[in-house]
Amino acid sequence: MKPSLQLKIGQHLTMTPQLQQAIRLLQLSSLDLQQEIQQALYDNPLLELAEEEERKKNQQEQSTDNPEQQAETSTQTEATAESEIAAPEGEWDSKIPDELPVDASWDDLYETASIASPAKQTGSVGESRDFDSFQAVTDSLQDHLLWQLNLTPMSDSDQVIAAAIIDAIGDDGFLCMPIEDIWQGLLDESQMDDSQPEEERLELDEVMAVLRRVQTFDPVGVGATSLSDCLLIQLRQLPQETPYLSEAMTLAESHLEQLASRDYKQLQKLTGLCPDSLAAAIALIQTLSPRPGDLVQSNQMQYTAPDVKVDKKDNRWQVTLNNDITPALRINQSYAQLIRRADSSEQNRFLRDNLQEARVFLRSLQSRNDTLLRVAACIVEMQQGFLDQGPEAMKPMVLADVAERLELHESTISRVTTQKFIDTPRGMYELKYFFSSHVSTSGGGQCSSTAIRAMLKKLIGEENPAKPLSDNKLAAILDEQGIQVARRTVAKYRESLNIPSSSERKKYRIK
Repeated sequence: MKPSLQLKIGQHLTMTPQLQQAIRLLQLSSLDLQQEIQQALYDNPLLELAEEEERKKNQQEQSTDNPEQQAETSTQTEATAESEIAAPEGEWDSKIPDELPVDASWDDLYETASIASPAKQTGSVGESRDFDSFQAVTDSLQDHLLWQLNLTPMSDSDQVIAAAIIDAIGDDGFLCMPIEDIWQGLLDESQMDDSQPEEERLELDEVMAVLRRVQTFDPVGVGATSLSDCLLIQLRQLPQETPYLSEAMTLAESHLEQLASRDYKQLQKLTGLCPDSLAAAIALIQTLSPRPGDLVQSNQMQYTAPDVKVDKKDNRWQVTLNNDITPALRINQSYAQLIRRADSSEQNRFLRDNLQEARVFLRSLQSRNDTLLRVAACIVEMQQGFLDQGPEAMKPMVLADVAERLELHESTISRVTTQKFIDTPRGMYELKYFFSSHVSTSGGGQCSSTAIRAMLKKLIGEENPAKPLSDNKLAAILDEQGIQVARRTVAKYRESLNIPSSSERKKYRIK
């Protein structure tokens, strides 16, 4: 074959850097987007916050329009500075007048340190303060226990034993290992110290004594080796005159299996208690905490801000973007005016390249907001029944339905609806929540799986506790409403709602 030149016409799709950036911004959550914007502001000098630019412009206009006011403000600032220099921090009481009105308030004369300090530091008066930063909550359960250990008078050896016990306590408040293993670990460490005499060898009784001391810490019941031990620790710390205390201790110590299975007849035979006494003892046990570690919250509360909001105005649902979660950006005109077309210097190329990147970044942000608003509006239009009537009126919907309406790809709809939240009058939901599979009905229609879960939750909530509805009965009730589901499908939906079976939901009456 001879080598030859040939011309071919074809189409080829290339992912440009601008398209890659737009796709990456589209799939970011609101929190990740804020971090991305902050990084862009740090890297690109031609990007700036629109609020700062508007504030600077307003200040310049005010100073230009009213020079007398500017001079007066400058004079007041200088006078304030001189007064602060003349009155040091140690002589703050030199300004107290000799006579005060009867109805005078301390805040009328002075600003307290807790109020004045943030205003001086931030330069803005009346700025709201973050309440979460002032919460005195410990980081974890171990920190809470170690804090109490430092306040408890103990010998040095007991402090070491207590620290080892606290380290073995899990987040639920129970010991994660047998006390013998803790003792053996401490014993091995003591044997490594050759200077320790043989007669001072650590005994198991010493470790048990320190464990009893740790079990008196807050929260009550911490350091327990079992559920029975946890309940008994809490019962022992109740006043002796507590009604039915001894009966409750008997149940917690010897009859937890029968109590868990609600075998009240067997409990009456084993304990010899009358129905009223048994019911009172069970009620006392139900006031205790089976997981004392949960009383100490280890994580701070996380707040989720919605990306879009929906409100009903003039009998129509309207969707709006939540612009409060993302700062508004603009191009810094001061730097942009420094760019010259014919200049090929390094500084000019730097400004030109950053100007192009800033414009692409702003277009990508605008494209993300437009796509998110379109998708959210389409979902709201298709799920108006949910907004008007609740989850039971949810319609079956998949990504392809929205993609077909908006003439977008399904992958784009998937990126937009992932980790994006919408605030509705019925609560805040992820956009993925509105997509669900369907089940056929007897009339030839379709019913959303989300609606079926809502129906099951409502039916189980209204059932008779003494005779709970079985999965077969729930399937029959749904079949009467025209929804054809199998028993195993009902069981799957029930388990997804974390609802136990009918035998576990049954509540026996104590006769």
